[in-house]
Amino acid sequence: MRIYLETDRLVLRRMTEADVDDLLALSTDPDVMRYLTPTIELTAEEIRTEHIPNYRRWYDTTPGFGYWAAIERATGTFLGWFFLRPPAHDPAPGEVELGYRLNKAAWGRGFGAEGARAVVEKGFAEFGVERVVAWTMTINTGSRRVMEKAGLRFVKTFDDPDSVGIEGAEHGDVEYALTRAEWAVAQAAQVS
Repeated sequence: MRIYLETDRLVLRRMTEADVDDLLALSTDPDVMRYLTPTIELTAEEIRTEHIPNYRRWYDTTPGFGYWAAIERATGTFLGWFFLRPPAHDPAPGEVELGYRLNKAAWGRGFGAEGARAVVEKGFAEFGVERVVAWTMTINTGSRRVMEKAGLRFVKTFDDPDSVGIEGAEHGDVEYALTRAEWAVAQAAQVS
């Protein structure tokens, strides 16, 4: 098991084939996927042959970036995943995207904020990241709180064509971000 990072309550590690069933349950839960896709059609075979190889490509092609299984340290329970990766659409130099997906049992327990903060910190401290961005639907207040607790700040509201067909899309999407300079100021404030 290749560990990416550990926090007080989480271990973030590389995805493995042993995660197929947990990934399938996570990605087919209508509540988890509510703000991501209007339909959920996915099989264990697709996760095994498409998703997990995609996660592994990140590990090999962009060291330090990719998707990481989130495991509760105390119980060994799979909680979901986090990612830190270059954005798919026209990233600025040094810009990476923060993402996460957690199962319902992890909601409201601070795991999202804990994992997101740790991933963001690792990006700035170890991988030369200049700016972390994250996006979600405007009405996804839970995800917006995670972004805020991870130190990201609201940047703008926009219309995302990928949200069309999802309930609440008419309210738009939001972008949050944190720069290296802002992160450094926050780190210095914690020390003093």
